[in-house]
Amino acid sequence: MSKPSRSFPRPLSDLLAATLSDALKAQGFASTDIISRWPDIVGTEIAAHSEPLKINWPRAVGEKAAEPATLVLRVEGPAALEIQHLSAVILERVNRFFGWQAVGRIALRQAPLRRREQPPAPDQPDPIAAARIAEALPEVTDEDLRQAIARLGAAIKRN
Repeated sequence: MSKPSRSFPRPLSDLLAATLSDALKAQGFASTDIISRWPDIVGTEIAAHSEPLKINWPRAVGEKAAEPATLVLRVEGPAALEIQHLSAVILERVNRFFGWQAVGRIALRQAPLRRREQPPAPDQPDPIAAARIAEALPEVTDEDLRQAIARLGAAIKRN
């Protein structure tokens, strides 16, 4: 009689990889990297107003090499014009990420972005501690600077 094989817990990423890869392949993405690393690829300013929807890969005709793909971006309405003007920068950054001339054109689709959770805003420093610190800074003559230093000191003390 043979021993039953031991079953060890597997990382959730291993289980989801197969499922997600099939769904992403239907949209033209070879991997999840371009979606998950979008802010790293194009920068936070561009990523705040856009997200990749899919990549359209043209078919090769005969022995002629296939044309570069078209990256379809979901863009917020008011930012679409700016993203369109930055399309050359986006193309260069995406192709640098891929390591070859994978994308030759960008198509924009205006729609609301799926919002990710925003990190919570930091707590305000204690105003009593800030006032105490401000009183200890008589040599600082500029009142705005004194208050800014006091708030910074109270925030540092809190952490």
